[in-house]
Amino acid sequence: MKKILVLMVALATAAFAADAEVANQTLKAYSMIAAGVGLGLAALGGAIGMGHTAAATIAGTARNPGLGGKLMTTMFIALAMIEAQVIYTLVIALIALYANPYLG
Repeated sequence: MKKILVLMVALATAAFAADAEVANQTLKAYSMIAAGVGLGLAALGGAIGMGHTAAATIAGTARNPGLGGKLMTTMFIALAMIEAQVIYTLVIALIALYANPYLG
């Protein structure tokens, strides 16, 4: 935790500098950190959700093999919804990196 705090303070000192170019570079650095952390968390959450979905589908098919087809269809729809959330995060991260509205 202390390392993160030291990193943030070091980057904040450049943000408060009088030079606008240094401030822009610092904002770009923060955008890259935010994009990386956001994508990592989204991928982690999506992977956990997909794992739970697959486990529940397998358990349901094991209990009632006759419903396997319906469960698989429902699982694929759920996986598409989970993956859509990760793709939305990717779009936001790409906007933050390449079309950052906060850069002058």
